[in-house]
Amino acid sequence: MALGKVSVNNLNLGQGAVTEIERYFLFIGAGPKNTGKLLALNTDSDLDNELGIPASDLKTQITAARLNGGDRWACLAAPIAPEGDWKVALDIAQQQGFSVEAVVITKPVAKGDELSAMHDAAIGVSNVYGRRVFFMAATAGIAEKLTWSQYLIEQKAITAGVAAPRVLVVPQLHGNDQGVLAGRLANAAVSIADSPMRVATGAVLGLGPVPIDSEGKPLPSAIRAELDKARFSVSQTYPDYPGVYWGDGNMLDTPASDYQVIEYLRLADKAARLVRPLLIRRVADRRLNNTANSMAVNVNALMAPLRQMAKSVKFAGQVFPGEIESPKDGDIVLVWKSKTAVEAFIKLKPHNCPKDLTANIALDLSTDDSE
Repeated sequence: MALGKVSVNNLNLGQGAVTEIERYFLFIGAGPKNTGKLLALNTDSDLDNELGIPASDLKTQITAARLNGGDRWACLAAPIAPEGDWKVALDIAQQQGFSVEAVVITKPVAKGDELSAMHDAAIGVSNVYGRRVFFMAATAGIAEKLTWSQYLIEQKAITAGVAAPRVLVVPQLHGNDQGVLAGRLANAAVSIADSPMRVATGAVLGLGPVPIDSEGKPLPSAIRAELDKARFSVSQTYPDYPGVYWGDGNMLDTPASDYQVIEYLRLADKAARLVRPLLIRRVADRRLNNTANSMAVNVNALMAPLRQMAKSVKFAGQVFPGEIESPKDGDIVLVWKSKTAVEAFIKLKPHNCPKDLTANIALDLSTDDSE
């Protein structure tokens, strides 16, 4: 004999959203107030109250970032002592569970070893916490005693021979270039798939005064071009076109690598953040197995983040493309390496993006016989 039993269970199919951390940056630099603390800031924050009334490089960069970051801008700030170690502040932020997309170190670097240390720290954050970050470093602007040629030689020596794919370097030519770029990258009105070079984003805001060298010569466009070749990220102008814009967000990756510009790294990192929770939910779940049905179901589930990133919008006769092209069959492949180990291969395809445009104009001098 038996007694009847009825149970109703709620099944969690893992279809919810993943918290977005893109555009949320951690600024670390010397500050006279709240040293050793982590400060959550947004567009309403009183920076004098939070970071101190005296001028500081940290406050300068955050001010520029806020101005360029749009109405949804927010960041995390970690003021440290003048001789403090940014690594300690980074560790504290990670231990307290703060996930950020980028770490902005406001103290200018002078040697390539410092850039390599930042890349090592980014890899360490990934290894220990499973979080993906990139670093924004700064180098000093031109000293009063230097000519532009001397400054260029000094700067190129810093990045020469450095392989640090998760580090972007900004020379502080105008004093707040790093903050301006950080804000441009954090602006919610612009896709993470967009290059900071995008002119339609608008001119940069609040960029400091045009620097001059020891001979009184204003910053030449040729110096900007050479710094760009040396993998620095710099502002740029277009002759007879109003406003100051930006060039590529250059990463210190090696030649022929896939992540030489910031937008490609950001896309890969976003996809990784979306896919990772889906993989965690499948640990020791026998619903993921090597049967044809299971493989198809799980490939489809892992493709959901890619479809989300690929969504486009058509408005007023224009198509605003998604972050990547729509995924196709074969863009995700699951491989069983053993009875208990499965590996996923995932392909993202960014949209083409014009950065070098040329128009060829010809005259038609033929006679119109119809007249």
